[in-house]
Amino acid sequence: MSWSVWLVVLAVVLGLLLLVAIYDLVQRKHAILRNFPIIGHFRYLLEAVGPELRQYIVTDNNEERPFSRDDRRWVYATAKVENPYFGFGTDNDLEQTRNYTIIKQSMFPLDGPADAPSHPDPSRSLPCAKVLGASHGRRLAFRPASIVNVSGMSFGSLSGAAIEALDRGCALAGALHTTGEGGITPHHLHGADLVWQIGTGYFGCRDEHGAFSLERAIEQVRSAPIRAIEIKLSQGAKPGLGGLLPANKVTPEIAAIRGVPVGVACKSPAAHTAFTDVDSLITFVETLANATGLPVGIKSAVGQGGFWNELATKMAERGEGPDFITIDGGEGGTGAAPLAFSDHVALPFRWGFTRVYRAFAEAGLTDDIVFIGSGKLGMPEPALCAIALGCDMVNVGRTALFSIGCIQSQRCHTDRCPTGVATQNRRLTRGLDPEDKGVRCGNYLAGVRFELERLSWACGVTHPAKVDADMIEVLEDRWSAETLREMVGYQPGWGTPSKSLLDALDLHLG
Repeated sequence: MSWSVWLVVLAVVLGLLLLVAIYDLVQRKHAILRNFPIIGHFRYLLEAVGPELRQYIVTDNNEERPFSRDDRRWVYATAKVENPYFGFGTDNDLEQTRNYTIIKQSMFPLDGPADAPSHPDPSRSLPCAKVLGASHGRRLAFRPASIVNVSGMSFGSLSGAAIEALDRGCALAGALHTTGEGGITPHHLHGADLVWQIGTGYFGCRDEHGAFSLERAIEQVRSAPIRAIEIKLSQGAKPGLGGLLPANKVTPEIAAIRGVPVGVACKSPAAHTAFTDVDSLITFVETLANATGLPVGIKSAVGQGGFWNELATKMAERGEGPDFITIDGGEGGTGAAPLAFSDHVALPFRWGFTRVYRAFAEAGLTDDIVFIGSGKLGMPEPALCAIALGCDMVNVGRTALFSIGCIQSQRCHTDRCPTGVATQNRRLTRGLDPEDKGVRCGNYLAGVRFELERLSWACGVTHPAKVDADMIEVLEDRWSAETLREMVGYQPGWGTPSKSLLDALDLHLG
């Protein structure tokens, strides 16, 4: 062909590429394409042919960590209201696996109520079995409408667009949105009810010296739709270490919200200064609750056990203390952390939670406290196991981020998150459309609730709170298995609310 023909072909190709680039830049569905026009399509191409490639030369569907390809695919499909089914049976080798969960269905399962939808519906609530704050007589006690809620992830660690998307999703699904310790921002004010998290930096309630200020805490409660307060003792990502927001993420907006200098690394100390032992922690909880009327709880990963035994004993003696306890597993955490801390500090969720629950069960206090589980509980199976072990609700973090576009690139600590989720880089955050991703987050939250409800019906009970630790077995090697109750040593009745609370739930459900 002549040069003129080649020039025409080249012009056509370049024109088509230009049109694709323009489309990528203006569309709002895919953050990757908005941030990386044209080349971003290679990601979706590789994703499309991924099963065939992996079958022969790469990894299987359950090898990638911290979340497998199957996990991510289920979240993405659920968030986009696509088909979340998997064909041709399980690809897990059940006879060779260890620590593998099996949910034991009833021979007389339930169909659910006549008006139950056949697909996830964000407007359909799945309420908590307990009324948060009722046992301690809090003025603003309430029954959470959703047993699946969003865990604390701060503005700073996440972009404003990501926080807004999560808030919109929680509003759509009637879920609670925990703020993270970075304070309440305009990005949190898009319709969701908030759980305000107070960390060791006291952002949003600190005086000019960085100490806790009750007066400013009361002002903060009056300024936002806060339904409960969570005092963060530690988190699964880096328990016992405190937190650090890198200097390049401390923008003028974040600095103003947190009350810290611009462009200077923002450190949250390892320990609180407002209290120093169990008694003063309980007093701090009661001071906050009395001043605001709100339920007040604590969040922590589990390390040394003496604290929890002492807390249960003191609460039984005083008749005071946290209204809810959020337990984070050592495998949890959305933020960056030193490898030794993320891999080896704090017990995994099942080990940690069951030790805490046992302490309060032996003290006779489990009906007085709402237990919340956190730490890789964003898929239906681990969420149901957590509820069977005694959780009344679960908080989800990284899986919620998948629903708004996260691709597990693990660049959270670099400020170069390609999907605009965990960065303050404006060029990257512009790719994340909060309204579109908010709908996807709401769909995901509804999807987890939908599966939890269907699993409970399969077990022959009307609500996940009625699934007990005998309905779940864990497969081990040599064809042996134990129920969750046998594995953790629970006594009969532990792990589920009392009959009076379940009867009240049934009346609430009508």
